[in-house]
Amino acid sequence: MGFVSFLSTLPLIPAASSSATAPILPPGTIRCKFQENVAIEEHGFRRRDVVQGLGLAMGMELLTSSSSYVEAANAADLIQRGQRSDFQSKIKTTLYTSIKANPDLVPSILTLALNDIMTFDKATKTGGPNGSIRFSSEINRPENKGLSGALGLLEEAKKEIDSYSKGGPISYSDLIQLGAQSAMKSSFLASAIRKCGGNEEKGTTLYGAFGSSGQWGLFDRNFGRLDTQEPDPEGRVPEWEKASVQEMKDKFSAIGFTPRQLAVMSAFLGPDQIATEALLATDKDVLPWVQKYQRSRETVSETDYQVDLITALTKMSCLGQQINFEAYTYPVRKLDLTKLKL
Repeated sequence: MGFVSFLSTLPLIPAASSSATAPILPPGTIRCKFQENVAIEEHGFRRRDVVQGLGLAMGMELLTSSSSYVEAANAADLIQRGQRSDFQSKIKTTLYTSIKANPDLVPSILTLALNDIMTFDKATKTGGPNGSIRFSSEINRPENKGLSGALGLLEEAKKEIDSYSKGGPISYSDLIQLGAQSAMKSSFLASAIRKCGGNEEKGTTLYGAFGSSGQWGLFDRNFGRLDTQEPDPEGRVPEWEKASVQEMKDKFSAIGFTPRQLAVMSAFLGPDQIATEALLATDKDVLPWVQKYQRSRETVSETDYQVDLITALTKMSCLGQQINFEAYTYPVRKLDLTKLKL
């Protein structure tokens, strides 16, 4: 059946009779257009009803004709999501392989990600996880001492990632935060293996069954961070191993976080998490949270610890960023059906 325009279903408006005469008004009466319209309305539809009907009909036709465009837009969006998801999956495999071969760099990768975040200034909305720590003038600052190895590992991984990317090179800001994600997962898995007496197969099964893998959804969607082209200002990041607990609390508070997030991020604050937590536990505001997460790490699932840590990193890893949700997408080559041999 052919397409029938909605306009064709409107009834025709009878023309006003040429013999119709305007009403005779008393002398001195002002003749208004409104009165003239009333006379016309007596012969058929009111003018505003006709205009409204035409507007509705045109709107219906626009909606009908645009449905194909909406469907095309939805299809394009699904294609882009698939492209980003596939690319991200490959990145995670590359990073997992690199980190598994260098487990001693896990603490440094975590601190690298945190220090890239901690340049964020809440008042000016500058700094943050923008990849500025890659610049030699920033990675060589005192607070970043010992992090060059972690950065080097990620730079090597970047070469491989860029080689198979179809939508452009990965940004350092994405790379560093995804590196932290992979390092966290590595530490979660290592904990599960220890609880299984060092049996890697059983530990992997335990982590798969009770771990927090399903909590990474929002973090994974925030994929498309933009890199800065210059180092961030100095003096924004504490030297964690020398800082007092109050200085740590002040820094976390300055970017919008509390003693709870400070406690759960203890693994990011230096190479020895136990020693860091012993220091944090000397503060009455942080102590309850340190105890909570230590108890959680003793359980099979580590739910409280892992979920709160993932939540904290997800929030921090977007500070000052405007995520480009079309990053790493690319045009799809159209299939020329005329060249198919049937």
